[in-house]
Amino acid sequence: MFLSLSGIDLVFLVIAMLVSLTIHEAMHGYMAYWLGDLTAYHSGRLTLNPFKHIDVATTLVLPLVLVMLGMQPFFAAKPVPFNPNKVKFGDYGAALVGLAGPITNLILAMLGGIIIRLFFQNINQEVLNFLLIFIEVNIGFFIFNMIPFPPLDGSRLVYAFAPQFLQNIMQRIEGYGFLAIVVFMIFVFQFISGPIINIETSLFRLILRI
Repeated sequence: MFLSLSGIDLVFLVIAMLVSLTIHEAMHGYMAYWLGDLTAYHSGRLTLNPFKHIDVATTLVLPLVLVMLGMQPFFAAKPVPFNPNKVKFGDYGAALVGLAGPITNLILAMLGGIIIRLFFQNINQEVLNFLLIFIEVNIGFFIFNMIPFPPLDGSRLVYAFAPQFLQNIMQRIEGYGFLAIVVFMIFVFQFISGPIINIETSLFRLILRI
């Protein structure tokens, strides 16, 4: 996906990324807030202002460079801070905070598909291209973030059910932050990229009912 984009479609990609990442990160904060943790609120992250969530290097430059190099892009924003010890329901509440972002991306992708199906006859080519890119971006966010590797969101679901020794290992990995994701992409992702791309393609077709 995205590997053949150029011109206006790259602009659409940037817009789709900014919108999708902003809503993704904001929903983490809102879920934590609803579950009793005010960390994101006090950090000014309960907002749909993209400038509060984006990181120029990892949100914009890195994925665009990967696209231009013909590689599968991945995206990262500034993580929304939250205290898992302050949310209701303990590890299960923290899992809900983690899942809020990618589930929101799945919903956004589905909404994009609904718009295309309802108004296909009246949508011009530029709008259609944007919606298709928007769907692809959100599917990518959903699937990538659901990988159960810390600090990705899917790891929060593992935390909720993992024994203490495994939680300790995951916490140590999570402590490396974005560096852990880079190492994961270099040494692990290449072995699972094929199945992940197949899942993305299948979900894309399902959403559009192709």
